[in-house]
Amino acid sequence: MNKEEQVIVAFRDLYHKMSWLNKLKMEDSLKEYKSSEVHCIEAIGKNADSNVTKLAESFYMTSGAISKLTKKLIKKGVIESYQKPDNKKEIYFRLTEKGKEVYNIHEELHKEFQERDKTVFEQVTEEQFDDMLRFVEQYSRHLDEEIKKLDVNMKPE
Repeated sequence: MNKEEQVIVAFRDLYHKMSWLNKLKMEDSLKEYKSSEVHCIEAIGKNADSNVTKLAESFYMTSGAISKLTKKLIKKGVIESYQKPDNKKEIYFRLTEKGKEVYNIHEELHKEFQERDKTVFEQVTEEQFDDMLRFVEQYSRHLDEEIKKLDVNMKPE
């Protein structure tokens, strides 16, 4: 296996381990919510005036999929929809008190994950961080260019 393949496999393996560990902890604390629901709650909690379009763009999902997801979350009582007085056409979402509780639990879990992994990151030098960030940004730009070549719109209509 060449070094490029080793990096890709290592990234994938790292991502899967991290996801698996995080998922176990999340399922324990937020068992009545799917991962997509929790991340939608997080996005609404962090971004004022979230609407279907903004959420669809940030998750690379269709507007229809986001509409289904937000309807489920409204039914569960964690988000509510509202309209602005000056724009009766657009529907926005905000967290309910129950939604704020879920959001706070999720934020606390992220702090736990950071604490769990702190020992590794404390050993990384500033230069190593800079090199890793440069590589990730370069690779991300490359993938953006490959997506453009396919003439595929990853952002929903």
